[in-house]
Amino acid sequence: MSTNASKLFDDRPIPPGDQLRLLLDEKGWTQDELATITGRSRQHINDLVMGRTGITPETAMVLAAAFGNNPTFWLTTDTQYRLSRVQDDYAHVQYHAHLFDMAPIKDMQRRGWIKDTKTITELDVELKKFFGVATLDEVPQFPISTRRTDPLSDLTPSQRSWCFRARQMAKAIRVCKFDVPRLGAAQTKLRALAAHRQQASELPEILGEYGIRFVVVEPIAGAKIDGAAFWLDETSPVIAVSVRFDRVDAFWFTVMHEFAHIRHGDAISIDTDLAGEESIPTLLKDEVERRADEAASAALVPPDELESFIRRQAPLYAKPRIVQFAHRIKMHPGVIVGQLQYLGEIGYSSNREMLVKIRDIITSTALTDGWGQSISPNVL
Repeated sequence: MSTNASKLFDDRPIPPGDQLRLLLDEKGWTQDELATITGRSRQHINDLVMGRTGITPETAMVLAAAFGNNPTFWLTTDTQYRLSRVQDDYAHVQYHAHLFDMAPIKDMQRRGWIKDTKTITELDVELKKFFGVATLDEVPQFPISTRRTDPLSDLTPSQRSWCFRARQMAKAIRVCKFDVPRLGAAQTKLRALAAHRQQASELPEILGEYGIRFVVVEPIAGAKIDGAAFWLDETSPVIAVSVRFDRVDAFWFTVMHEFAHIRHGDAISIDTDLAGEESIPTLLKDEVERRADEAASAALVPPDELESFIRRQAPLYAKPRIVQFAHRIKMHPGVIVGQLQYLGEIGYSSNREMLVKIRDIITSTALTDGWGQSISPNVL
């Protein structure tokens, strides 16, 4: 391809017919001669020159063979020219796609978080209302306090929406004044609740007495999220849980983990790997999460007591011994089993009968979204 032809092609999209005419002039060929060279009719060559027909892959191969260039050149020339002729503005399509990338629209509509809209304009209004923002040009930031925000960039759209729903619900709850010095007493009461399955129903009230809001939000299908700790303002902390794993050990570890974040004044914690076989080892987490893990474990089972029990019982952990130990330290046996599993002392299939379900207990008293429970729009 000549320098002149290349310059024309690089500077602006030009009709492939003009490109063909330019190359014919450079070669000194007529359209009749090109027809003879390519085995195409003169009418077909003229239609190409006049722009009455486009460049097909087969035509691109023929012209490339005739002029000694690349078939891609001809296809690209034709495509770029055709695109340049499209006058419609498709920015609105990009924006529509942006909305559907931002949040799990159908799931949110099914859960009643936003209305089942008929138009993109209505959807735009609903999402702005849900996220509490004036514009959706960027992914909504999650308000943590009056001084700090976090974009939640590492979360999936489903996880991010779950967090905003939890925040939305928490704003509807009234609690007592938050006072940091009282959190030690709060932890003592929380630990006492963990000793008996039924006492989990008292958790929202106890947390409320110490100024901490508590909500339960069923996760959207496929969204791995266990809990969160965040702030509505500088003196309004919130604990949200998903009860993704309906087990006494996973529930109380999540609650105490998030409580530890609040007690240490951490800005935000969105946790997706706290319990079960998929949990990430504490040593692999950052300093803030390690601290919360260690605080949660210690709050439920004193480390020295657990170490002593392991030394005495390993590698065989008989069920009666676990129950006896749990009763002595006043903790539910399932919590002990959970910690032994997490430490690798027993397998995740061991003693599962002790990992009793707890979701129905906590959702009977906590402000809950999910599992068939709906919240009146007038409440939030």
